[in-house]
Amino acid sequence: MTHAQESESMQPEQVNNETAGEPGNSPSSSAIHAARWAQEQLHKGVARAEILAELVAAAEQVAGKGAVCSILALDRDGLLRNVASPNLPADYLAAIDRLKPNPSVGTCAAAAATGAMVITCDFQADNKWAELRHLPLALGFVGAWSMPIKGVSGNVLGTLGTYFRERRSPTPTEVKSIEVLVAAAGLILEGHEIRKGAEPAA
Repeated sequence: MTHAQESESMQPEQVNNETAGEPGNSPSSSAIHAARWAQEQLHKGVARAEILAELVAAAEQVAGKGAVCSILALDRDGLLRNVASPNLPADYLAAIDRLKPNPSVGTCAAAAATGAMVITCDFQADNKWAELRHLPLALGFVGAWSMPIKGVSGNVLGTLGTYFRERRSPTPTEVKSIEVLVAAAGLILEGHEIRKGAEPAA
């Protein structure tokens, strides 16, 4: 891929019991299991922060090879706040805190603004990362992609981002798996207001 970024609209799929599709174009079994588990825990009243952290862990398992994932949620001011990023350092999270959705900035801010999947294969080659690329590069990441987390009405609630340590795009299996996980994350975030500096409550 010569240009580092590509976008396309993605509607999160409802989590279900089917994995229809050809091999390589279906979500991973681990993602399906994690999404079902998340729904069960939500009904049991488990803390949302704990459930979201497990969804991040599932996303990292799907991506593999040292990838790190992060869930950001829009607060009442329409700014992106961290809600589940267990493997990103605090100083990085502080640096990206309160990002405003913007189609011309990064991947998570762009995904939140457009409601579409956004891919950056190479931070150095993507102008959307001009002001931010030094942050992930310092951690050894070279590219990232993000998918919006949406509510049942299609409104954007947040994003699930994946940082890569190699220049590549997500595989079809990764995309399908993240679709399943963001659908589950949408159920967790739906109806819950993320306030300034607040973590998701139980």
